[in-house]
Amino acid sequence: MTFFEQLRNEAQTAGSLYLVGALIVTMALVGGLAARHERKRVRGMIVLTVLHLVLVPVVVLLEYNKMPESARGLRLAEYLFEMLAAVAMAGAVLFVLLLPRVRLPAPRILQDVIMAAAALVAGFMVASHAGFNLSGLIATSAVLTAVIGFALQDTLGNVMGGLALQLDDSLRPGEWIKVNDISGKVREIRWRYTAVMTRNGEVVLIPNGVLMKSQVTLVAHGLQPGRWRRWVHFNVDFRYQPSDVIEAVESALRSALIPHVAPDPPAQCVLMDIGDSQCRYAVRYWLTDPQIDDPTDSTVRTRIFFALARARIKLSMPAHAVFMTQDDEARGREKATEELERQMKALRQVDVLRSLDDKDLLQLAAELRYAPFTRGEVLTRQGAEAHWLYLIVDGSVSVRVRNDETGQEREVNQLGPGNFFGEMSLMTGERRTATVVALEDVECYRLGADSFRRVIGQRPEQAEDFAEVLAQRKALLESTRQGLDDDARARRASTHKEDLLDRIRGFLGFDE
Repeated sequence: MTFFEQLRNEAQTAGSLYLVGALIVTMALVGGLAARHERKRVRGMIVLTVLHLVLVPVVVLLEYNKMPESARGLRLAEYLFEMLAAVAMAGAVLFVLLLPRVRLPAPRILQDVIMAAAALVAGFMVASHAGFNLSGLIATSAVLTAVIGFALQDTLGNVMGGLALQLDDSLRPGEWIKVNDISGKVREIRWRYTAVMTRNGEVVLIPNGVLMKSQVTLVAHGLQPGRWRRWVHFNVDFRYQPSDVIEAVESALRSALIPHVAPDPPAQCVLMDIGDSQCRYAVRYWLTDPQIDDPTDSTVRTRIFFALARARIKLSMPAHAVFMTQDDEARGREKATEELERQMKALRQVDVLRSLDDKDLLQLAAELRYAPFTRGEVLTRQGAEAHWLYLIVDGSVSVRVRNDETGQEREVNQLGPGNFFGEMSLMTGERRTATVVALEDVECYRLGADSFRRVIGQRPEQAEDFAEVLAQRKALLESTRQGLDDDARARRASTHKEDLLDRIRGFLGFDE
């Protein structure tokens, strides 16, 4: 028998042609579906098949040259590569093609375990077929396994932990978790560790054994996917009514959207505890982006601080605090005088109040309330009932008008220190015609509607002066929006004055 005839018989006996055909079919089926991390599997199939094909002519050549002992060892390797290549092809079809089609993707660790077990079985089958006695090897390997397991128990614990995490699907890449002081997004789960990317851009490798023994918090998981419930605590002096605190805080948090805070369900303020000198409160809200937790908590705390300041509610001090002051009666009068002058200055800047004498202004000053706002808060909202006249002392605000048809808001003006707004609604009773939003931290005074009407109601003769000023301001605003000339603006002002005079007299109860 010639060498080539013997080579052909060997190829047929070893199934080399079938193996090559199976490789081509497998490549055609899964080659385009294999992701980048799966391409190692495809390369492994090719390498094992090539090794098998290389050994076939070498074995035939050794037998042809009467070297049976050498050929016997290489034939064993030839069969082993053939079996491993078949196992690799079967794994590729199963894990890349079939299971994803039925929506049962297997974790990577489980795939590795199954492939390793199949390869081990294939190796035993080849060895048994070659006539090796495996009983002694199995007994020796059992003892060796026990020794290795004892020496590498931590490493094996991490490996088994990674396998358990993959099998029960408790952690998945992309989820946010918190383990002890580490919080971040799961990047991947490997045999020994789980990689977590923190908000600082650091990748922390947490041993799987630690995850199995520790309490792991899954952030934004379960009932509220993509959201994380946050708690912001603060303390208030116990002398303030809880209902007033809750109303002030919830009104501030719900009046304007806060970035990364879910509007539904809305933020809540709850009374958590009543202590010896303070009441402990908490604001609960849903965070939409777990990566921006601390900055959003800071924004919420800022809103709380300014809301309490507007409501004249003070944060608590420790019960053991010692209050010391060097202020005497003279210093107290000096502070009161400075504050009164500041209030009078703010009132004199309101053009509709310039016709009032100092006595009337002093009455109004006594009714002013200090009202700070933080950036992004809404001072008044379009369509709301009017309760306050606002006098800006520091900071700036944006005046926005909403289009009822499109629902879009457009900025029409910005107001800064020395400006005021809200007088039209207080004198005519109409609802707010614009929304005013703080562009930065704003300090202002608020004059209540009842106080304003009580003082102004004593001066019915001023109704015409009020109507004149309001008409001029309204005509000026229309001129700016519509591009009117001076004559048209004057005609508008005259028309508005008559209308406003009737409305002011009727609303404030002035007799004709």
